[in-house]
Amino acid sequence: MKRNVGYVWRLREVMAQHQVFTATELVPLLRERGIDLSASQVHRLVSGIPERLSLQVMAALCDILSCTPADLVTTTAENAGVRKTATDDLPAPLANVAKLRPRAARILPDA
Repeated sequence: MKRNVGYVWRLREVMAQHQVFTATELVPLLRERGIDLSASQVHRLVSGIPERLSLQVMAALCDILSCTPADLVTTTAENAGVRKTATDDLPAPLANVAKLRPRAARILPDA
């Protein structure tokens, strides 16, 4: 069975809990930890949902905000629904399938 997985990026919420309200406040704190990101990069990190994030940046954010990666990223997973056919037809029952099978050929000698 297929599963749909996703995540929620909670950096802005965790920042607010630690009285850090803007991306510009975060830039020097990251620089103190060896992470040199521009103000626009940090703004995108705070306001958007990153698809990729280096573990160094994650570790620095966790150190700054005294949190764990699980506090910054909440994951979700659920079973994918069963796909319906284009016409929404049900498959033929097994009894009908037997009628469609070819019959064995009988070869008769020449007369």
